[in-house]
Amino acid sequence: MSFKLFFTTDVHGSDRCFRKFINAAKFYDAQVLVLGGDITGKAVVPVVHARGNVYTTSFTGHPREVEADQLEPLLNEIRFNGFYPYVTNPDELDSIEAQPGGTADLFRKAIAESLKGWIALAEERLRPLNVKVYISPGNDDDFIVDETLNGSDFVINPEEKVLEIAPGVSMLTFGYSNPTPWNSPRELPESELAGRLNSLAVQIPGGDFSIYNIHVPPKDTPIDQAAQLDASLKPIVSGGRVLMTGVGSTAVRDLIMKYQPDLALHGHVHEAPGVIRLGKTVCINPGSEYSDGVLRGALVVIDEKKKKFSYQLTMG
Repeated sequence: MSFKLFFTTDVHGSDRCFRKFINAAKFYDAQVLVLGGDITGKAVVPVVHARGNVYTTSFTGHPREVEADQLEPLLNEIRFNGFYPYVTNPDELDSIEAQPGGTADLFRKAIAESLKGWIALAEERLRPLNVKVYISPGNDDDFIVDETLNGSDFVINPEEKVLEIAPGVSMLTFGYSNPTPWNSPRELPESELAGRLNSLAVQIPGGDFSIYNIHVPPKDTPIDQAAQLDASLKPIVSGGRVLMTGVGSTAVRDLIMKYQPDLALHGHVHEAPGVIRLGKTVCINPGSEYSDGVLRGALVVIDEKKKKFSYQLTMG
């Protein structure tokens, strides 16, 4: 008996990519969908009712001005690109920005409202199909994500758990990363990552087909390569080429080498898609092109009885 699992990650609030994730169940005839972290957008984009029928905003670095009949297409464009539109007026916007933590509170509220909409869509489309949906946070995601996901009785938040996702198939999920230059919400020193990951790994029953759904990839591999940054967080260029370096986790690499799971699913580093082996473990990072509305993923076919699997990287 085999089943299909579709994995993607790093959609960063892109409504277009999330809808493609939901549609992947029917398109690939997948029984399990896994969204592996960094699910929320980067910022709120205020859309200000300036005067009469006119609304203004600044989106992707460009000032925009539309009339009321073009407001909804503008809001959809913002959502599709991984941001949260907020329609307001000058007085309210001034009040929000004047309050300590006002902008951060608005961002968390926008995250929760958007995620609730995604959960409702997943339930509407996938509950009738008996598809299992696992959505977990990554290092970029505020902790409001856990609260929102845990409020669903359909979508499962597997964060920091080992769950049986099919008979004899166990999945370990962990969304934290090693420290980054961006000071994101979920970062830990390598020593703490190692401790928490090991406490999960020992919970996987012996003989199970084992999957590590760990957001950050293993250190110094082709799937963790990103640009080296200078003190101002700009890429370092030498000889006309951007210098690259491994930004993954040593704790994750050590864990994989120690326990040798069958499959490891990663994200975090958008520009490093690929498949590698560490010992017997197949490690996959599908990469991310969320800002272009492109959903990168991995379709995995698992035979529960023979403990074998095949995989295919996808893009669409």
